[in-house]
Amino acid sequence: MSNINPSPETAYYQIRLKGHLDGQWGCWFDGLTVELAENGQTVLSGPVADQAALYGLLRKARDLGLPLLSVCCLDDGTRTNADERG
Repeated sequence: MSNINPSPETAYYQIRLKGHLDGQWGCWFDGLTVELAENGQTVLSGPVADQAALYGLLRKARDLGLPLLSVCCLDDGTRTNADERG
């Protein structure tokens, strides 16, 4: 899967992992934005085409051995607020 073009069915997700990943992992995570939080977490965010794609992303995180902290499907309002907090 490459360069997901958001459609009405595409959901925007935020995935938090314990530990830091280098920003270049974004390509491996299907183009999601990789942000390193000061609290030692990695935040992956971006559009995910469907539940199968989400499951694939979670498997990749598992394969790296990084503990999963949270998975949030963001609506437009939550997404805007999360983007502003950056």
